This record gives sequence, C-alpha cells and structure tokens, in this order.
Amino acid sequence: MRAAVYHGPHDVRIESVADPEPPAPGELLLRVARAAICGSDCGEYLHGPVLVPLRERHPGSGHVGPLVLGHELVGVVEAAGPGVEGFAPGDRVVTGAGVSCGRCDWCARGRTNLCERYYTIGLQAHGGLAERVVVPASTCLAVPDGCSDEAAALAQPFAVGIHAFTRAQTRAGDSVAVLGAGGIGMFVVAAAAAGEAGRVIAVDVDPARLEIARAVGATDVVDARATDAAEAVRGLTDGAGAHAVVECTGIPSGPPTAIAATRRGGTVVVVGLQKAPVELDLLDLALREIDVRTSLAHVLAEDLGPALARLAETDLATTVTDRVISLEELVPEGLEALARGRVHGKIVVDPAH
Repeated sequence: MRAAVYHGPHDVRIESVADPEPPAPGELLLRVARAAICGSDCGEYLHGPVLVPLRERHPGSGHVGPLVLGHELVGVVEAAGPGVEGFAPGDRVVTGAGVSCGRCDWCARGRTNLCERYYTIGLQAHGGLAERVVVPASTCLAVPDGCSDEAAALAQPFAVGIHAFTRAQTRAGDSVAVLGAGGIGMFVVAAAAAGEAGRVIAVDVDPARLEIARAVGATDVVDARATDAAEAVRGLTDGAGAHAVVECTGIPSGPPTAIAATRRGGTVVVVGLQKAPVELDLLDLALREIDVRTSLAHVLAEDLGPALARLAETDLATTVTDRVISLEELVPEGLEALARGRVHGKIVVDPAH
C-alpha cells in the first residue's frame, strides 16, 4: 500500500509499504477514508524527531524506526480482531488516536491522556496517512450517517480543543480569550462558543485565521500585529481581563501575554508547546491569584463523542478546512504549506489518490 513515512527532518516519503498484519484481539483494520495533518506533524517534519521514536523504542507502543504519520483520521472497518464487539466490516469509525493501558493510576482516575504507557497512533505507532491502518477498537467511535468523511477526520483535533476549553473550568457567560487561531486554537474558539462562553476573543497575526475564528464563534478578534494583545483583551473586558485565556501559539511570549490578559482570580490554560523554558512573573500570579493550568491531547471518553456529534450537526468542518489534497501532494501542499504559513485552516488528505 502507499503511505507517508517519516524518516527524519524534511524527509517524509510517499512510498510503498507492506499492508498491516491482520488485526489482533481488540483491534480493527481500517481502510482510511480521510486523514488530516496538524502542527505536530509539521513540527516533526521541520525539527524532529521530537515525538516520533525514530532511534529509541517507545515504551508504550514498542515502535522504533521510520513511521507512518497520521493521527487524525476516519476509516471503514475491513476486519475486526477476536473479541471486538460493537464494530463490524463496513462501519465507518474515527479513532481518538491516543492509546492508554486502562490499568494505571491515571487511567483509574479517568485521566487516560496521562497514562504511564500512553502513545499516539501516527506519532508513536503507524498511523493513518496510508491506505490502511490497524487501531485499537477501544479508541474508536462510530460515525453518524450524516457526517461527511472530511468532517469526521477532524474529530480528534476538535476533541483536543474541547479538552483545552474544559480545563479552563469556566462558567456560562464568562469571557474567554484564545491566543492563536491556528489548527487547535480555532477549535478552542468553537468549543468556547458552544460552551456558552460570554465573550470569545480570538487573537492572531493572520487576518484570514481571524475571519475563520469569527465564523466559528468568536465575538471579537484581535490582530496582534497592530496592537498589544493583552491590552486589547483587557479593553474588551472592561479593563479587568478575561476570565480564562487559552494559550495556543507555543511562542515564548505567549504565556506571559496570557497572564497579562487574565483577570484577578482567572485561569490561564497553556496548550501550545514551548521549545525552551519561559520566564513567568510568579509575584504577579500570586498577587492576582491566577491559576495556571495545562492541557494535553484529550480524554477519549469525555471529548471525542461531543466533538464528533458537533461536527455531524454543524458546518464547522467546512468552515475550518483549507483544502483537501491527495497523499502524493502531502509534502508540497501539506507539510511545506503549513511550514511556510500558506495555510489558513485544516488540511485534509484523501489517501486513495
């Protein structure tokens, strides 16, 4: 079969690889209908390996070496392994991609994204930028009939956005600011709007992204090229700052800006991954009693279902999708386009072409 295989920085090859083995107990063999890419894929392409276990075996998945990318996908069941219930050949499913053991203390507490053996399909095990992939049935949900493949492929990243917004622990009517309206930020905006936030403020340096943010539910947008972002957020919230600020940029100035934009007693949620340590003013945090929280991936049992349902019921996917490309176009029209800032939404891949 054809697949997008990661061999190292600036080295993703569309090549022929062996078909997956028949599904083992608890697994599903999927024919991939659509997959999508995100900043994590682009980061591995530009600066990796960071998450991909290219040289050392991953303790959870056991994988080491070149890897088929793709952790955002929808597929059709071709075969179910022994013991699988609830899925049959012909069913369309999405996978949450995050695999947890179900036995450790974190899993027992419902924090499966922090499982001690956690790994992600498409980052630490072969993924869905291929014609076929094998995934644990426990990571999958059935796709509603009215949901398109393009929409279903975005369920995993939307679940990440929902989890990040949930971590802010806001109340209905609270103000929420989202710094960075890219692949995850736009989904945080959509989650905040659906979660009955009062004012939803999107901050970015790309006017096209800000327009998408407005289309998915932002009540206000701030072009950070033209104004101080924290000052603008405070100006939109009667000088107090937002009840919650979700930092999705990953740039060094992001966390300090988020703190400056948050009101007394508010919450900062750090989603964007920093490449190096960032200095924060702990005195300011303490004097204004601001909570700083973080968000990683999503909790499948809590976030994937609501994400899939909303994608099925709305035109959110159409609004946030920049383009649909073939597998052969993945590097020039996908990864390179992301790297060069030529993308204003999600990129979906049709692996059959």
